[in-house]
Amino acid sequence: MLDSSFAARASRKPLRIAQIAPLYESVPPKLYGGTERVIAWLSEALARRGHRVTLFASGDSSAQVPLEAGFPQALRLAGLEELGPAYHLPMLSDVYDRADEFDLIHSHLEHLGFPFAHLAAVPTISTMHGRVDLEDFKPIYDRYADLPLVSSSQSQSDLLPDLNWVDTVYHGLPPTSFHLNPNPGRYLAFLGRLSPEKRPEIAIEASRRTGIPLKIAAKVDRNNEAYFNAVIKPLLSSSTIEYVGEIGESQKQEFLGNAIALLFPIDWPEPFGLVMIEALACGTPVIARPFGSAPEILRHGISGFIESDIDGLFNAVHRVSSLSRHACREEFEARFTADIMAMRYESLYYNLIRSEQVHSENLSDPGLASAAK
Repeated sequence: MLDSSFAARASRKPLRIAQIAPLYESVPPKLYGGTERVIAWLSEALARRGHRVTLFASGDSSAQVPLEAGFPQALRLAGLEELGPAYHLPMLSDVYDRADEFDLIHSHLEHLGFPFAHLAAVPTISTMHGRVDLEDFKPIYDRYADLPLVSSSQSQSDLLPDLNWVDTVYHGLPPTSFHLNPNPGRYLAFLGRLSPEKRPEIAIEASRRTGIPLKIAAKVDRNNEAYFNAVIKPLLSSSTIEYVGEIGESQKQEFLGNAIALLFPIDWPEPFGLVMIEALACGTPVIARPFGSAPEILRHGISGFIESDIDGLFNAVHRVSSLSRHACREEFEARFTADIMAMRYESLYYNLIRSEQVHSENLSDPGLASAAK
């Protein structure tokens, strides 16, 4: 961890910050895209705090900060996502060619930006939005193990404890994005991707066993089409299951706010799970399995239930009405707003900049450099 006392001593002048977003979705996205949504909220919150934020993202992005287009439109909706790594390279070159225009560069591209960050004099901090435990990527993490990283949850950084994790910052969203609905309808909700690790079939089985209807709002990626057709599609014929497809931001309030509970039956190391805090912002409790960030985000018996076994998860559906929807909203407001996220990052930025300054001063002073050895 960086020494927090540096932040108190560092100058608090407004910073010039470059935010680098993935090009797969616009910022914020038109439909699905948790990472890009978080980047939009963070960029706007930092701008409200007086910082000069420049967003490098797809040209169809609409976040309310100055935009530098890395590509004219989002790659996924343009059908170019398979070429994503190549299309990101010109944008990365543009950012680092202009590095002296910024006090700090905040990358959301994970390992794709590591080589550029490694060679730049201006400090770069990288937020890891995806899973970090895939063995194929371990040589890359080992090669750039000195770069400062931010995890989206403690469970994420625990998977690779030897990396230079400077802190964990939970995602946040504007309080006005959603409002409390104290009087929900009569259905369960599943929102996200239809993929094996999200276990939508468990949500469908929960509906079948409890007799409570389930609404599924989700996208199907190309690489999950075979799974969807073989496993999920045959289960959608039940009269209690309604598949509404992929929904946009404007539809989430009604979808999540009217639900009795959000089902989050994952069995993979989910780095964060933005949909959980979106549900809490509506006052909707979450029923989850204890994988990834879920035990950090949820307070068992307060904002939802965390159940290890499948039967426990099904039983939780019958108990969820005992939870206070007001308490769920209060939990969101206390821990997961965009302003809280921006304050945490702001402190990290000043901290890292000061740490880099001290390091440079030590290198330029032969006496200090010798004493440091």
